[in-house]
Amino acid sequence: MIKLNKIAVACLGLLIIPTFANAQHIISKSAHSDMHKQLLANQAKSKDQIKLIEKNTFIDLLDEAEPELDIYTEGWNSKSVNPFKEADVPDNKIIDVTGYAMPCPGRVTSPYGYRARFGRMHKGIDLGIRNNDTIYAAFDGKVRLTAYERKGYGNYVILRHPNGLETVYGHLNKTLVKPDETVRAGDPIALGGSTGRSTGPHLHFETRFMGYAINPAAIFDFANQTTHTDSYAFSKSTYTKGRNYAPSNTLAQAERENPYKKAKSSRSTYKVKKGDTLSSIARSYGLSVTRLKKLNGLGKSSTIRSGQTLKLK
Repeated sequence: MIKLNKIAVACLGLLIIPTFANAQHIISKSAHSDMHKQLLANQAKSKDQIKLIEKNTFIDLLDEAEPELDIYTEGWNSKSVNPFKEADVPDNKIIDVTGYAMPCPGRVTSPYGYRARFGRMHKGIDLGIRNNDTIYAAFDGKVRLTAYERKGYGNYVILRHPNGLETVYGHLNKTLVKPDETVRAGDPIALGGSTGRSTGPHLHFETRFMGYAINPAAIFDFANQTTHTDSYAFSKSTYTKGRNYAPSNTLAQAERENPYKKAKSSRSTYKVKKGDTLSSIARSYGLSVTRLKKLNGLGKSSTIRSGQTLKLK
């Protein structure tokens, strides 16, 4: 056997492979190339199925996405989704929000408020999550409804709580609870996702009092994963406003003012959509039903139809 020193071996580019009974197999260059081509082909197929969106772009898309249809007023039988009557809603109510749990640890990716581009309110807060992250019950309560809304919330859950609130959880991949099931604050109720009208995985979270969509930021401090105070003072004149007690942070102008009034000042007419009611339209634009009827010459028994244009001023 010819002896070669290390330098000679390195120069010649030779590789000495020991000979054992179960020797390693050397993959030829051509075989390796074939495997590499197959790997690239598989990756190309995966790219067709999974579109990765950069974090900042994803957040921008959420902000621009059209707000979900309001399941309490649009496209659903109001008897099953919104059982509350306007006449029964008090002007003010102190609500106990102790014994809470955050629905998920994600940060706010799209706030509550009026969307001028679409002429409609975003009546909840969107929280960033990963696909199939666990979603938790915000308070003790009972599952009132689980359903699917293709053009809006996708799979969603509505919980009713002893403190008078209802919470809504939308765009879920899977629900883990059933109607009439009792839950405790912090119990897993669903796996988050991107079903319905959604640009990517996130939780659409709402806090409601007798049908009124309260700004969740008025109850929860999402940045610090807690509630602002032990109780929330509901008022028909302030329920759309958020709260922020951080000394280094001031509320955005959109949260300092009533976004419904902002909607009112920017539009003079409204085209009726399927599922709209006089009450839901009046509420969205800071009007009373009586005022809305008077502006449009409607009587007590008058009805509205999809496509009809109503005056708001």
